[in-house]
Amino acid sequence: MTAQITAGQFHAADGVEDWRSLYHLVSAHFPTGSLAEGIAFVDEIGRLAGEAEQQHLTIDLRGTGVTVSLTLRDISLARRISAAARKLDIPADPAAVQLVHVTLDALAGADVLPFWRAVLGYRQIGDDYLSDPARRGPGLGLQQMDAPRPQRNRMHLDVAVPHDQAEARVAAALAAGGRLVSDAHAPKWWILADSEGNEACVATWVGRQ
Repeated sequence: MTAQITAGQFHAADGVEDWRSLYHLVSAHFPTGSLAEGIAFVDEIGRLAGEAEQQHLTIDLRGTGVTVSLTLRDISLARRISAAARKLDIPADPAAVQLVHVTLDALAGADVLPFWRAVLGYRQIGDDYLSDPARRGPGLGLQQMDAPRPQRNRMHLDVAVPHDQAEARVAAALAAGGRLVSDAHAPKWWILADSEGNEACVATWVGRQ
């Protein structure tokens, strides 16, 4: 099994052009013409991936396509999956992947995290993050506050997108009536808000080494 590497090291490798880093994982989306075509592709992935590799593999099968995510940035497995897609004449659409997290600002994260863990039925990772054990729902992270924010919302969405799609996503949000709150940390993340001030961050892997 490949040891965990950085997102930058992953993208520097050959043969992983179909894949994009999203926070802690890499994902690729393969549009298919039918559910049967998608099932055949998933069967081939299952044949290619060893038992140890399958522990880091998540597959979302829909009638219109297959999204594959690897929680370990395994270059070898990513290459094999892309090769299987090419063999089945299934193209990749790197722009179609994203990962959504909910972030809650908290003064005392240790006090509120047990509540969210219980109400969501999630498992805890580290001191400030909750994950859906079935890998279906968005993750919940806590962001430490030093003082209350009475004039700002305390919960927002973090949307991780491919690094080469981030500026287009930000532009689309602004064109749809949003406003830029801050780009001080771009391209790591941009803070945007809707017309009523509700915030969301568009994020990439760049700067997270």
